[in-house]
Order: sequence, then C-alpha cells, then structure tokens
Amino acid sequence: MRILVSNDDGIAAPGLKVLERIARSLSGDVWTVAPEEEQSGASHSLTLHEPLRIRRLGRRRFAVRGTPTDCVMLALHHIIKGERPALVLSGVNRGANLGDDVTYSGTVAAAMEGMILGVPAVALSQVLRWGHPVKWATAEQHGPGVIRRLLDVRWPAGVLMNVNFPDVVATAVKGVAITVQGRRDISDLKVEERVDVRGLSYYWLGFRRGSDEPPKRNTDLALIHRGYISVTPLHLDLTHQRARTMLRKAFS
Repeated sequence: MRILVSNDDGIAAPGLKVLERIARSLSGDVWTVAPEEEQSGASHSLTLHEPLRIRRLGRRRFAVRGTPTDCVMLALHHIIKGERPALVLSGVNRGANLGDDVTYSGTVAAAMEGMILGVPAVALSQVLRWGHPVKWATAEQHGPGVIRRLLDVRWPAGVLMNVNFPDVVATAVKGVAITVQGRRDISDLKVEERVDVRGLSYYWLGFRRGSDEPPKRNTDLALIHRGYISVTPLHLDLTHQRARTMLRKAFS
C-alpha cells in the first residue's frame, strides 16, 4: 500500500516525523510531500498568484513552498509517478482540530484534498495544553491501530476521517469514540494592535475561548475532554437540508 504523508505544520515539524513513523509501520512505500514552512490556519487554500517550488529532500521526501492543498495536488498529479497512493495521512498536527477548528485547519484540508482526488484520507491531531509538553507518544502508539481499523471499514467515497488524540499519556487513553463535530464556545475575537519600530501599526488575531466542554456528550470536544480518541467522519457537502426544504416551499 502506497501512502502519501503531508501536514500543515511544515516539513520540519515533530508531528510529521511521528506520522512518518506511523505510516512506515503500515507500509514500506511512504512518500512525504509537506509545506516548506508552517501553514497552520491555511484551510483549503490554493496558491494561484505565484509559482510553487519543490525541494527534494530524499528519494520519497519533498518540501513545497505552498499550502497543504498545494502539496497534495502536486504529489498526486506530478511528484508521485506510477502507482497512485492508496491512502493520504495528514498530521500529526500540534494541537487539536475539533469542532469549528476543521474549517480553518490546513491539516484537515490536506486530507480533504486527498478525498476530493479520490484517495481515502485521514487527518490526525494531537491535543495539547499550551505550556505543557506535547504527548506525541500517545498519537504514535495508538495511531497505527486506529488507522488499520479504519481501513478495515472501507468508508464511503467523499468522506474523510478526522482523528484527535487526547492530551493524556498513551496508557491513560480510555478508548476510541466515534463522534460528531462539536461547536466551540468562542467568547469573542481578540484583535491585538501593536506598533513596530517605524511607528506603523500591525495586528495579531486570536480567540478568547470559554469552556470547550459542550452539553452534547457525543461530540468530539466532549469525548476528547474525557480521555478518548475522537474519530469523526467528515464530508464536503455543506448543504443544510432542513433550510433547503423551507426555501423550496417558500419559492415554489
């Protein structure tokens, strides 16, 4: 089984090395095509107004000066010759991709692009607490088993799997939970203005978040909080069916 590995934290990210080891535990044919620099928050963006550059780092390892989506597109349409990858793995992201995060996430976007191009895809993220060491061993120890079990399912085309590992040591993981996408409690957007040495203003964006423990107990946020690995099947169809039915009646 040929596997394509990518991410949004960049080619030098420790989580990418973890994912490469996970992939090699599943297959001897692993290709890595990842962004040259960190692309967190890039979502599903494409580079259209400047050239993409590829730097070869090894026989099957490449860095792309572009977004995660660029990386997967180039990998599947240009870099990898012959046999098409049977699986795209994206991550392991440094930090959670839960709830609303998936709409911003370059990690999820790389898996999404694989899915769009017809390759089964899994996004993997390691939840962390800021200021504490990242528990990479949790993702590394549990990742291969989770991926094998997912591959046994043979999930439908047009669906990607979003896997998050809890911020606990590997032996403390309570199990695997099949979850639904939750909603974060985002209190408000924080815009911080600063002034550079030339007296010009610049800005940092961030969120002040309230509690991420939601009332619905089957969400990714709730189960991660309880120490479970969260597996959420995601798809690209954003159509809201109940609203569509209301509109059809209104415009009939």
